[in-house]
Amino acid sequence: MTGLQLSERLHHLIDPSAEFELLGEGYVFSEGPAWNDHTAELIFHDIPGDARWRWTEARGVELVESPDFKGNGAVFEPDGSLLVCEQVTSSVVRIRPDGAREIPAFHFEGKYLNSPNDVVTHSDGSIYFTDPNYGRWPVAVGVGRECELDFQGVFRVPPGGGPVQLVVERDEFEQPNGLCFSPDERVMYINDRTNLKAFDVADDGSLVNGRTIHEDMGSVDIPGTGNPDGMKTDELGNVWCTARDGIWIFAPDGALLGIVPVPEVSGNLVWGGPELRTLFVTMTTSLYRIETLVRSCPLPYHRPDRWAA
Repeated sequence: MTGLQLSERLHHLIDPSAEFELLGEGYVFSEGPAWNDHTAELIFHDIPGDARWRWTEARGVELVESPDFKGNGAVFEPDGSLLVCEQVTSSVVRIRPDGAREIPAFHFEGKYLNSPNDVVTHSDGSIYFTDPNYGRWPVAVGVGRECELDFQGVFRVPPGGGPVQLVVERDEFEQPNGLCFSPDERVMYINDRTNLKAFDVADDGSLVNGRTIHEDMGSVDIPGTGNPDGMKTDELGNVWCTARDGIWIFAPDGALLGIVPVPEVSGNLVWGGPELRTLFVTMTTSLYRIETLVRSCPLPYHRPDRWAA
């Protein structure tokens, strides 16, 4: 690959001469990248391969754990704990730095969750996650079994833990997937099948005033080109979403700025590196990185000195 074919509207976000660098390959379907800003390491998952991997600049890619209950979306917490959505156990688990395992979320109103897919944290310590039923399909990314819930929702674990809270109406989503906050945490973006929605975050943590800000991002009629999946927000408030044919970048108001072409169908992405300008992207069988001109928006797990004046 020699440079990128980019819309001029993206040139302030990513240099057209930038290239994707291959960091690892040989996975079945890589997903769930999470950056540990204190140890400078990337964690990611191979869902069908049932394995958790680590990448560092010094050692490259190393196997961390296998099997790992087919981990999917993940995020670090400020204390270094890793939150992981597990397809097999239908739960959000917390893995402490010492290896201790906790389960912040596995049921709602006495019924098991479907299969938590992606997860983010709020600066107040609460946890938000999507709960489609993909992990219950009889395919390689999960274990075939019946659902107990009759809807696919978005949930919140309150600060400090407690009963899981449904933060949208039960019929709001068909299959909620990737999610991310705006830099000020007043808006949450969530993709659903082929569409992207935005919600205002209420004082009680619920999501209100839902609106569709972009449609037709998927490959329902074009197999093998990707569907809306992982999402992150940059420091300017732009939303970067893996979807059909590449990484779609939206302005905060939902206007499409352009699409970054990718070497393979991409599943998820996260910023990391010394200046949080390195975008790590899990792309089906491989892990890549590319440098951007913009960095991640501030997140709870980033080192405080990242954002010092």
